[in-house]
Amino acid sequence: MTQTEPQAPGFDHEENVANLQTAGKHTAKTAGKLVSGKIMEPDGKEWSPSSWKLYSAAQQPEWPSLDALESATTRLSSMPALVMPADVHRLQDELARVSTGNAFLLQAGDCSESFDEFSAKAIRDKLKVILQMAVALTYAAGLPVIKVGRIAGQFAKPRSSPTERVNGTDLPAFRGHMVNCELPDLLSRTPDPERLISAYNQSSATLTLLNAFSSGGFADLSHVHSWNLEFVASSKQGKRYNKIANEIDQALRFISACGIEMDSVESLHRVNFYTSHEALILHYEESLTRSDPFSGSWYDSSAHMLWVGERTRQLNGAHVEYLSGITNPIGMKIGHTVTPDELVALCDKLDPQRTPGRLTLITRIGHARIEDVLPPLLETIKKEGLPVVWACDPMHANTITAESGRKTRRFDDILQEIKGFFAAHREVGTWPGGMHIELTGDDVTECLGGLDDLAEDQLHLRYTTTCDPRLNARQSIELAFQVAEMLRA
Repeated sequence: MTQTEPQAPGFDHEENVANLQTAGKHTAKTAGKLVSGKIMEPDGKEWSPSSWKLYSAAQQPEWPSLDALESATTRLSSMPALVMPADVHRLQDELARVSTGNAFLLQAGDCSESFDEFSAKAIRDKLKVILQMAVALTYAAGLPVIKVGRIAGQFAKPRSSPTERVNGTDLPAFRGHMVNCELPDLLSRTPDPERLISAYNQSSATLTLLNAFSSGGFADLSHVHSWNLEFVASSKQGKRYNKIANEIDQALRFISACGIEMDSVESLHRVNFYTSHEALILHYEESLTRSDPFSGSWYDSSAHMLWVGERTRQLNGAHVEYLSGITNPIGMKIGHTVTPDELVALCDKLDPQRTPGRLTLITRIGHARIEDVLPPLLETIKKEGLPVVWACDPMHANTITAESGRKTRRFDDILQEIKGFFAAHREVGTWPGGMHIELTGDDVTECLGGLDDLAEDQLHLRYTTTCDPRLNARQSIELAFQVAEMLRA
C-alpha cells in the first residue's frame, strides 16, 4: 500500500490535484514563455536581470550619485551568492505541497531589519518565536509547516510619500537601512549606495547564524515544546492553550514509549528554515541575480523567496518584470482594490508555466473587508486552475494611529482578519495555506491587546520599530495557538 500524505481538514485534495494537472496543460495567455531555456517576453524580447530598467520602477530611491551606485552594484555583482539554487528549488517543492493542501506556510519576521540592532541574540530570539509558533501549528494541522523568515535581507520598505515633514523641514522619507537612516536630518536621509554593501554583509552574517541555530540543538523539538509549555503556564489567560500543549507532550511521550529513540531521528533536532524579503530595491536584486550552473536559468541569490508589494505590483511595472524572470518562489501582496481579471493577468505574468509552489498570493485586505473581498478572488483563481499558495497578511491593512501619534495594530483585528481568511476559504472550498506576520522576539510594546492586554498608554514603554508595529513574542505565540484552534476546527 502506498502511504499518502495527511490531508487538510475539509479540503478536497483529489479535486485540487486534478485541477493542477489540468492547469499544467494550459499555456499562459498574457505572459512570456520559455524558448530554448531563455525567458521570452510577449514581444519576442529576451528577459535579462536588467530588463526591468525598460519599465517604470516605483518606490526607488533618488540616488545622489550614479557613479557611486554603479561602484556599489559592481562590487555586489562579484560577491558570493547568499543562497544556493538547490535550496531555492527545495523551497518551491515544499510550497507545492502547500498549494495542494498538504502543508502550511508560516512566513514571519521583522517589519524592517535594522543595522543598529544586529546581534546573535536578536536573531536567536526571532527564530525561537517562529519555531514555537510552528510546533503548535504543525500539531494542530497534522501537516508540515514550512518556515520562511522575513530576515537576512528585509532592509527596505515602500513609503506612501517620497518626503516627510519633520520639525518643520521637508526630508526624504526613511526607506529602510538599505537606503538611508531614520535620523531626522538631511545627511542621514540622503540615500547612500554603500548601504547596499552593508545590507549584503549583514544578510550573510545572519544566514550563518540561522544555519547554525536551525541545524544544531537549538531547534530540537523537545526544547521548542518546553518553551511553549512555559508560555502556557506563565499566565492564567495562557492556560486556555493547555489542551494543545498537553496533547503535544503526550504525543512525544508516546513516541518514546514505542521505543523510537528521539536522539536518532534527525528531523526532530533540525529544521529547514528559509529566508525571504520584499524585492523592492531593484539595483540590489539585479546585482545578486546569478545563473544556476545546472539549469542555466536565472535566480536571485539574495533570498530563497522574494515578494512584490501592493504598491509595486503593476502588471507593466519594473518589479513584476524583474520577478517574472527569476526561478525563486515568488510572493505577491494583494489588497482590497485588486480585481479578479487583474489578478489572473498578474499570475500569468509571474507564473506562465503554472508551476505548483512558484507563486504565493498574500492577501492584505483588512479585517472588516476580507469576507466580502476574498471569496470572488478565490473563485476566479480556482476556476482558472492556477496552482497558487494562499497566505494571509493580517498586519498591513489593520494599521491605525493611536492618540499619541504612534502607528499601532490591535491584536483582535489581526486575529479577526485571519478568521475571515479561513471563513472565505471554507466558503469556496480552497485551502487557507498560510500566514505572513510581522513580529520580533523582543518584549516590545507596539501592538495593542493580546494576553497581556497592552493598552495605548503603554505603547511608549518599548516602541523600538524603525517602521511598522510588530507583535512581540507572547503575542506571536498566542496568535499561533489561536490559529492552531482554527486549523483543528
